[in-house]
Amino acid sequence: MLIREVLKDDLLDLLQLYTQLHDNQMPSQDSQLATIWEKIMADDNHHILAGFVGGKLIASCVIVVIPNLTRKQQPYALIENVITDIAYRKKGYGTQLLEAAAEIAKAANCYKIMLLTGAKEESTLNFYQKAGYNQQDKTAFIQWL
Repeated sequence: MLIREVLKDDLLDLLQLYTQLHDNQMPSQDSQLATIWEKIMADDNHHILAGFVGGKLIASCVIVVIPNLTRKQQPYALIENVITDIAYRKKGYGTQLLEAAAEIAKAANCYKIMLLTGAKEESTLNFYQKAGYNQQDKTAFIQWL
């Protein structure tokens, strides 16, 4: 699998993959979407990694590096939107993406990476644990707006 950060022209393929994430619908190709995409592309701390097999975008995750005033002013990172196309799961592609995301965090001198999941399936939780994440160190709270 080839892993790289998404390019501007990868948007439609990425959005198509995201339709498998929480039954996300394909958004309208309008000015609001274009504005959001431009902001993401211009943000040096916002990384969308994509995995390609045979030229097809089959997996992705987002890692955002967040500047910080504590912990010796070391940033931390947040991972979101981890997805592998259903036809390509259980082949190690997601693990490779998380490893690439961790390399970005290490290069940015982050002191931690946080990852939250709404998944309850044991296989998904085991996947994250095998990738080096744990459920013991922190308690997550979410306020939906």
